[in-house]
Amino acid sequence: MSKTPDSSKAEDDQSSTVEQYLVKDPERFALNMARMVEQAGKAASAWAEPREKGEVRDHVAEPVVDMVKTFSKLSEYWLADPQRALEAQTRLFAGYMTVWGNAIQKVSPNAEAPEDAVKPERGDKRFQDPEWGRNAFFDFLKQAYLVTSRWAADLVEHAEGLDDHTRHKASFYVKQVSNAISPSNFILTNPELFRETVASNGENLVRGMKMLAEDIAAGKGDLKLRQADYSPFEIGKNIATSPGKVVGRSDVAEIIQYDPTTETVLKRPLLICPPWINKFYILDLNPQKSFIRWAIEQGHTVFVISWINPDERHGAKGWEAYIREGLQYGLDMIEKATGEKEVNAIGYCVGGTLLAAALALLAQEGDNRIKSATFFTTQVDFTHAGDLKVFVDEDQVAAVEKSMNEKGYLDGTKMATAFNMLRSGDLIWPYVINNYMRGKDPLPFDLLYWNADSTRMAAANHSFYLRNCYLENNLTRGVMELAGRTVSLADVTIPVYNLASKEDHIAPALSVFLGSQYFGGDVEFVMAGSGHIAGVVNPPAAKKYQYWTGGKPTGDFGQWLASAVEHPGSWWTHWQHWIETQDDTLVPARKPGKNMKTLGDAPGTYVKVRV
Repeated sequence: MSKTPDSSKAEDDQSSTVEQYLVKDPERFALNMARMVEQAGKAASAWAEPREKGEVRDHVAEPVVDMVKTFSKLSEYWLADPQRALEAQTRLFAGYMTVWGNAIQKVSPNAEAPEDAVKPERGDKRFQDPEWGRNAFFDFLKQAYLVTSRWAADLVEHAEGLDDHTRHKASFYVKQVSNAISPSNFILTNPELFRETVASNGENLVRGMKMLAEDIAAGKGDLKLRQADYSPFEIGKNIATSPGKVVGRSDVAEIIQYDPTTETVLKRPLLICPPWINKFYILDLNPQKSFIRWAIEQGHTVFVISWINPDERHGAKGWEAYIREGLQYGLDMIEKATGEKEVNAIGYCVGGTLLAAALALLAQEGDNRIKSATFFTTQVDFTHAGDLKVFVDEDQVAAVEKSMNEKGYLDGTKMATAFNMLRSGDLIWPYVINNYMRGKDPLPFDLLYWNADSTRMAAANHSFYLRNCYLENNLTRGVMELAGRTVSLADVTIPVYNLASKEDHIAPALSVFLGSQYFGGDVEFVMAGSGHIAGVVNPPAAKKYQYWTGGKPTGDFGQWLASAVEHPGSWWTHWQHWIETQDDTLVPARKPGKNMKTLGDAPGTYVKVRV
């Protein structure tokens, strides 16, 4: 019996499909596997050596124990009722049966293509290779994985009796496990990785293990995941390049004054208090994206606090020290450099939280030099704090404090890992695959260079922040103690411009909105499009995103948003108009160093200290 042309073509297609997964040169493949094992041994040595010398102490037990405790609480609900447990198992089994039926139908000749049991979420880039849908084996793996991960997420969502924090943690841990076990993360279950490994006879794995060894060595025993090619970038050369001078240096901060670009400037200087969890040059990545440069061009005399990257010497530097030796020191340097006693201030993220607390303290002390305050994605009330709250409860904070007290600081890689874990599907696993399995160097990207330029946290400062803000919410409760005083945001009566970002997962717009209601003066609440970084760093020339303005930030956030007016583009020009309504008096431009000795060129020395 002769074969039909269609059946012959199908067999040829199947043969060519199978062919691409067969090793062509077994001898070369075996040699590369041996080389891969050699590089893996170097990676293991890079991990083990610092531990043998006592330079690294693992604290793996704490997060694992916390995850087990969290899942135990989740399990209690589902296993307490046999009927409930059976229904949950039945839902999972039904999903698997649909996937299995689809797989049978897919390999059956002349059968119509079945509808997927479940499809990846919009924006999920893991399953873009055509083989995930065309090949019955890989399609089965994909659908079985998606059914399982959705089912696990539903268990968390529909579990009754869980407090909000436990549910938040359970959702976080389920997401981490789901992201980790995705079939896209393994060579034999990812068609693209499988083909590349076969096509290169395993050379990709040799390169990948070499990169893994290098990254563990760079992390001094911990994996320092490279997210970009960092080699093209140098701070002060092609990143953080706005010209200026260091006009002051304390134990915790350098104060930078930037060169003017206009003949006249606003009388009130502008002091920017950035977060110390990252470095200030997120506001000065390059000339096109630089908020600092743009503000200078609008006629501001810009001063920026560049925080120290602390080490064991700074362990006792607490919240008050950062106010006195950072924020107040910056005000002193402004007064010395310009003679001005009236200043506009900006605080970004935790820098904004520090600014808010400082304003409450300074109001009691009679220091009224700051005449307006702008907050970028800043939380002062932590009731509805963002995803970082998953890491904060008494047990976890105590474990972090124990670790910090050994050295006087929290290692920067720990904080970077925590931030990356919040979006592990975007910031961890794609790079694990690209770097260590495909063996490909990541591309240069200034934003990811900044993201990887992590900082250490001084023990006393970080402990105060975790306990007083995330854990106890003391600032808006009116019980935060600073310099022997109990501070209250109600004492902050200066005009406030409070910026939130719509998609912010660190400082959610709801949280920022509610925090607005605790200040004692007028608050202009504005919501930008995008997230924690892109929503803030959105120059007008880019013509991206949008922002919303509305009435006073009181009552329900949903109602405020429903009546708010949407504007296309950047909020920067709206802020500039607001600043000028406070005081638009102009004076001749001030050059750094005219009234005082300078200590070097911008961006200074503190910002160049890397972990």
